[in-house]
Amino acid sequence: MTDEKKVRVRFAPSPTGRLHVGGARTAIYNWAFARATGGDFVLRIEDTDPERSTQENVDVIINAMKWLGLDWDEGPEVGGMAGPYFQTQRMDTYAAALKLMRERGSVYPCFCTKDELDAKRAKAEAEEGGYAGYDRTCRDLDAAEADARIAAGEPHVWRLKVPLEREPIEFDDAVYGHVSFPVEVMDDMIVVRTDGSPTYNFAVVCDDANMGITHVIRGDDHLSNTPRQILIYEALGKGVPTFAHLSMILGQDGKKLSKRHGAASVEEFCERGYLPDAMVNFLALLGWSLDGETTLIDRETLCREFTLDRVTKKDAVFDETKLDWMNGQYVKDMGANAWVRASLLWLAKANILGSAVAAGTPLDPEEAEGAYSQAAIEAALADVQERATWYCALYPLVAERLTRLDEAVDKLAFMFWGPCVQLDEKSVAKVLRKEGARADEALAACRSVLADESVAWEAEALQEACRACGEKLEIKPKLLFQPLRVAICGNMVSPPLFESIELLPRADVLARIDAATKEVFGG
Repeated sequence: MTDEKKVRVRFAPSPTGRLHVGGARTAIYNWAFARATGGDFVLRIEDTDPERSTQENVDVIINAMKWLGLDWDEGPEVGGMAGPYFQTQRMDTYAAALKLMRERGSVYPCFCTKDELDAKRAKAEAEEGGYAGYDRTCRDLDAAEADARIAAGEPHVWRLKVPLEREPIEFDDAVYGHVSFPVEVMDDMIVVRTDGSPTYNFAVVCDDANMGITHVIRGDDHLSNTPRQILIYEALGKGVPTFAHLSMILGQDGKKLSKRHGAASVEEFCERGYLPDAMVNFLALLGWSLDGETTLIDRETLCREFTLDRVTKKDAVFDETKLDWMNGQYVKDMGANAWVRASLLWLAKANILGSAVAAGTPLDPEEAEGAYSQAAIEAALADVQERATWYCALYPLVAERLTRLDEAVDKLAFMFWGPCVQLDEKSVAKVLRKEGARADEALAACRSVLADESVAWEAEALQEACRACGEKLEIKPKLLFQPLRVAICGNMVSPPLFESIELLPRADVLARIDAATKEVFGG
């Protein structure tokens, strides 16, 4: 294992799609470990899959890393002494490594064709109880013969010459503890394909060795690759890093987390209104703990206290209910200015939805997606910026009631209705049309108060004046305020009523009461 020296860790995603939350947790652990130890965090893109590795996917991964706030010390957009940081730009390093291993006699050319190997596999599976790996046909070919066949252009791969007399391959995993693999089960694996491209295990070892990686922190699906990679380190004459394999993240059903469980990528959680600090906190606790009790951990504490010895090998369960709670705590504590900045698009959508009601064309939030032009979106965003103080005043209305930022759309759309009201039929039936509830009297009483310009247009003053009016009429507060809530907000469930009214123009409030009264009671 490595001597005591500066920690260097890496996160090496393949750009074949969005960044899965499992990959994000791996990135968080590497980043936090580097920060806690004063080490370097390297981002490397393993883009050797030509079919699925696209620049678009690279951008998606980099943007997800930025959104999470996981800054890297070396890598794309940053550079560094160990670059380049894309595998497709490092082919010369793999060629040099192969040359070194040829000189050391630790690899050999294999001329067996795919058809020959397939036939051997089929025969072994039919007659010998299963395929036990490549039979090393070409391992002891005469060197002169092998060179002549290569010179003649005969297709071949390069295989690792596993030392047959070697002791078991053993290492101390920082999570799993002591691990041992018998060398007898190690195949003479291919390290370079016929077309000259490196295999995964070969490329990753070359990269980690050349980049001076001291700790490889990755998912435990790579645990079986580790003995093979150790053999390649040894074949190159390189020191072996410390390995730490992370347990899987499971869904509530106990199966590996995937799209069938709902959102599974960082981008999806961002789009649904989760905060990056909450996601980092939540994912960090899927397999690691500060003290077994603390749940809310800011990134400064994480970067100061993270250690590998507190990572558990027990599989973690992705509990979205807990994530919602945690995200709600972060929303509650973030403050108005930060909330507005983080909620720009959702506030713009609430504005657009509210304006649609005012224009007589109400839409559900789901229907609104894509229903408005870019110009409408830009206008709504401009409104957020122009009336920033007013938008900040919306925050106390919902801060205690949001678990995700996107929920603000439903909760706040009524604030943009102007003089109009969109009444929820269930609320109308339960409140305004309820027999004996005196809802029409309640609305008339509250309207008289709200129309009185001698009453300060402030939440507390308005509420007390309405309450006093209701007492004179012997209408209980609940029966007084619920009809008003429905008339102003459209339904029975809304942010604090009078705090909301305070932020609306008096004329619009009175117009809504009049519209609700006319629609429900006529006249």
